[in-house]
Amino acid sequence: MKVRITEDLIEWYRINQRDLPWRHTKNAYYIWISEIMLQQTRVETVIDYYKRFLSFFPTLKDLAEAKEDVLLKAWEGLGYYSRVRNMQKTAQILLNHGMMTLPNKESELLALPGIGPYTAGAILSIAYDIPSVAIDGNVYRVLGRVYEVKDSINKPKATRIYKEIMDSLLPNKEASFFTQSFMDLGSSICTPKQPKCELCPLHDKCLAFKHKSVELYPVKEKKKMQRVENRIVFLFVYQDRVAICKRENKGLLASLYEFPNELLTDSSLEDILKEKKIEYNFISRLEDTKHVFSHIIWNLQAYYISVLEPNGEYKWVTKEELQNAYSLSSAFSKYVKFFMER
Repeated sequence: MKVRITEDLIEWYRINQRDLPWRHTKNAYYIWISEIMLQQTRVETVIDYYKRFLSFFPTLKDLAEAKEDVLLKAWEGLGYYSRVRNMQKTAQILLNHGMMTLPNKESELLALPGIGPYTAGAILSIAYDIPSVAIDGNVYRVLGRVYEVKDSINKPKATRIYKEIMDSLLPNKEASFFTQSFMDLGSSICTPKQPKCELCPLHDKCLAFKHKSVELYPVKEKKKMQRVENRIVFLFVYQDRVAICKRENKGLLASLYEFPNELLTDSSLEDILKEKKIEYNFISRLEDTKHVFSHIIWNLQAYYISVLEPNGEYKWVTKEELQNAYSLSSAFSKYVKFFMER
């Protein structure tokens, strides 16, 4: 039987929990939004987005009925836009079934778009106080170190092992505190690098601390190399308007707006503009930038181009429209900033 750490975690959390806006509610809709936002995004970043998003969509019905451009604008800057699209699909499904919030059964939660085992477990434990397994990176790190789990978290076997450990640790009550204790401990003490082991409530039970091998856990295989794309970006500007276009409704950055861009080739800038039938007053080279997605790296080379007339192929928008009505990927944030400040 593995050493039990449940009570230590709950007691530590009771004293040390962070004051976060979604911890002042048991509203399952609010907690679901916070959990989806917290995927791939730092807590500090999420706080303002969470408040803003709820001001746009205070209820499940508001989210279900939102227009796409408004929805994407409210999410702008958080990235991984499939998250918010799945949220709206879930809201629509629940509304069609006469529900005004998230269900309190695991099987029903897992049947909804964008809700996997972790999110389902988090909703059940935090919103409904139902003891539930919720395994994320923090859990892998804390349990991997405490129990020196040798299996790589990239492998299915490790998933089973960690689930078995969590099942054995689930509390009879205070499930919300238990789940959230991993979040706060992993954020403040049991961090990926330079963990503060001496301050950890589990250090006297932690095998990795005992064996001075903390930074070896959790075990994971190296990620595959990301594909690199070199792209050229055009800020076509006519008077007070800039050209944007909408991406296809599937694939990377689906349905988001962007500045016209394409893969960089051996073609000269002059030839590219001729092919696009762009006549211009002058061209200015902008600062290069790089944007890292989960599987692709974009190296961006950009040009500010004052055009003689607007090309009908694009949507020409003002600064106010760009700021308030159209959602662009953060890949272009440097060039949005340039246009807004010119």
